[in-house]
Amino acid sequence: MAFIILVSIYVKELFVAISKNHSKYRAVKTVVNGITFSSKKEAKRYNILLAQQQAGEISSLQLQPIFELQEGFKMGKRKISAIKYIADFSYQRADTGAVVVEDVKGMKTRVYSLKKKMFLKKYGEMYEFMEV
Repeated sequence: MAFIILVSIYVKELFVAISKNHSKYRAVKTVVNGITFSSKKEAKRYNILLAQQQAGEISSLQLQPIFELQEGFKMGKRKISAIKYIADFSYQRADTGAVVVEDVKGMKTRVYSLKKKMFLKKYGEMYEFMEV
């Protein structure tokens, strides 16, 4: 019995030690040009988009554009916050003029999947949505 308790404590301490050094999905924060990105993959995509902007392939590159999916409202005395989606990037394609909203994904969570559906319902006709 004492052995099981000791192993349990060791595993818990090991998990806490690992948790302090890594994000929930093992993404490593990365800094590029003084901007902190949530992952190496997102930072790499930013560098690609910067190069495309410098080459004139895209314009109006924005980081972390915010889209309101559902406005806030009052329910009696209670205030319900708006539901917002924060994409990783948006930009305009030089060849077609289309405005692209882009999300760099490693792990697709249930919340992300729901917000993506809500985004497509509300903004699908206005924007081209891309997952990278």
